[in-house]
Amino acid sequence: MSNRFITTFKSRKWRWLYISLAAILVLAFAVGAYAYQKRDAMLMGVINKAKAKLLEKYDLDLKIQYYAFRGINAVQFKNIQLLPKNRDQLAQINDLTVSVKLWPLLFGDVKLGQVILDHGTVSLIKKDSISNYDFLFKKQKKDTIENDNPKQNLAALADRLLKNVFFKIPNDLDLKSLELSYRDDSTSQRVVIPSAVIDGGDMETKFLLNDHEAAWNLTGTIDSDNQECDLRLFSDKKGVNLPLLRRKFGLAVSFDEISFRLDKAHRRNKELLELHGQWGFKNLKVNHWRISSKDVIFPEAQMQGALNIGASSLEVSKESTIKVKDFVFSPYVKYVHKPKKELFLAIHTDKIEAQHFFDAMPVGLFPGLEGIQVEGHIQYDLNFALEFRKPENLLFSSKMDDKDLKVVKWGEANIAMLNTPFTYTAYEDGKPMREIVVGPQNRNFTPLDQISRYMQISLINTEDPFFFKHKGFEEKAFKLSIVTNIKEKGFKRGASTISMQLVKNVFLNRNKTVVRKLEEILLVWLMERSQQVSKKRMYEVYLNVIEWGNNVYGITEAARYYFGKTPAQLGLGESIFLSSIVPRPKKGLNFFDWTGHLKGNMLRYFNTYGHIMTKTGQISVDSTTSNYGFYEVVLQPHLRAARPAVVDSLDIFDMGEDPLLFDRLDGSSHGDDLENVSVPKKLNKMDLTEKKDEESGEQDKPKRSLFDKILGRKKGEKDKDAQK
Repeated sequence: MSNRFITTFKSRKWRWLYISLAAILVLAFAVGAYAYQKRDAMLMGVINKAKAKLLEKYDLDLKIQYYAFRGINAVQFKNIQLLPKNRDQLAQINDLTVSVKLWPLLFGDVKLGQVILDHGTVSLIKKDSISNYDFLFKKQKKDTIENDNPKQNLAALADRLLKNVFFKIPNDLDLKSLELSYRDDSTSQRVVIPSAVIDGGDMETKFLLNDHEAAWNLTGTIDSDNQECDLRLFSDKKGVNLPLLRRKFGLAVSFDEISFRLDKAHRRNKELLELHGQWGFKNLKVNHWRISSKDVIFPEAQMQGALNIGASSLEVSKESTIKVKDFVFSPYVKYVHKPKKELFLAIHTDKIEAQHFFDAMPVGLFPGLEGIQVEGHIQYDLNFALEFRKPENLLFSSKMDDKDLKVVKWGEANIAMLNTPFTYTAYEDGKPMREIVVGPQNRNFTPLDQISRYMQISLINTEDPFFFKHKGFEEKAFKLSIVTNIKEKGFKRGASTISMQLVKNVFLNRNKTVVRKLEEILLVWLMERSQQVSKKRMYEVYLNVIEWGNNVYGITEAARYYFGKTPAQLGLGESIFLSSIVPRPKKGLNFFDWTGHLKGNMLRYFNTYGHIMTKTGQISVDSTTSNYGFYEVVLQPHLRAARPAVVDSLDIFDMGEDPLLFDRLDGSSHGDDLENVSVPKKLNKMDLTEKKDEESGEQDKPKRSLFDKILGRKKGEKDKDAQK
């Protein structure tokens, strides 16, 4: 009895299931039949809506001469035109048939199934400042913000863009004759695609530049359903430059092959999208004057790994690797936009043969390193972490294991030549000024032991206090430079050591490129690590080649030019002054007044570095007399500025022994150490601090300078004689 009941129950269960499925099918058929009957009207409504939207948002007029359904899910269009308002025609397609996949359509996703295109043109035209594509850059009204706010959620935004791209790629494509062109007042380029085919995901396309001037092939596979692709772009001829770049930007780019592979995207959640893939190139050639004076050739490179896109962050995963020839390293980059802006960088290499690193360098990028041969192994680690709002918390660590590294042969930049007499070419703005022999053959060459000790220690303190201790780089100075420049939002502080300045002046002076600093770092590293040039010799060459004024090079010329002395005769004050102008050598004369003495605003600099040298025992306490030689610095008469006309009228007092009084009265001292200046008796009764004005509550009013009071002028009134 029970078995019969179970059998009856099962049969009834299946019967209801069949009935339900049949009802669903009948309903779907009815809906489909109704939609089929109304599809022409629905299609017309969709097209009219698209036309209205393009016209309202972008001022684009969409014209279609003919459209109709072909089969169940395909639509054919003929003679499509896209016309920007009051502009040249943007696009035209003679015949276009498009089909969509029905199953994704039930869930609201529009995926292309098949696309057939016969003869189309897209023309980008710019005349003067008016173009037919400026609508692309027109700001649109903000759309209604959805609950998940995709504009703020980078992962959701990236996911949406990825889907939009792959959903627009059909499984099957048959394209014949599509022309893309660009034309402005000075440039004209045209790319023709004679045919493009996607057959079940297999792609094969050809691009022709102008009249068969060049040809590129795009082959590979595309799986739009799983959002995967494996593509390869290569040219028929080698050395063919990409169009437009040279004419528009002065940039020439060519390559033998570029490859790209995207594995299936992993959507962990709404706030994390992982994209795994690989890209690479062969014989990439770049030419631009800001990069190098000649072609830069990247022979072969390949990167594989993952890009993690979070709600407010972008990250190149730590598992990613870059391989250039036989050199392999692991990069890590992460940028966090919210809640606080942060940047993390890391580079790691395993212990590798050092020569692999130099062989992987692009030809033409670092001219000074070309031809170098080394032995041994290296291993490198870099860690960098920065919070933009708190740059003082910067984390920076750079470690190189190069214990057995040896330079067997130097490249174009022969560091070993520093040990022998050589000819140095001084450059200014990339142009050679003159040649200077660095050696005994030159009467202006001065050995280190014949240069004043004051000069030696002053320059070390101002330019590179740890020069004789570090190995070419000062990590603390580098960190301070980054922190300062971020706080000031501009380049306000450098971190160059004397070693770096020496390499830049002797070997890289003519190279004004964006990668010169990196080449400078590499050469300094090799110079210091090889120990083929002693620190004393480096300092000796440095003192004999650096610029100290307009066409003034080396310490001998500087001492003679400013003071008529030899390097051995330089006193403490003169040495501190010469050290102070090394960063701005052409402004050296600006620090002197018409009497040939230093202006008062230099006093604080002297006191600062003089105190440092006294505190560290480099100079004796007796040297503090006259503010570390400040008042003893006297410029040669023929270099002094003309005597100001206003001084001739100041016969009411004597300048006496204080040459800085003129500057202090005129306000140029900025209040530096006024107690060290002796005021003539005729002025002792003057109220220098203007306490009376403060007591009367007028301290906020503009005050007359002491000079104005003496001459009986009002605030801001200039002397007529001085103007003449």
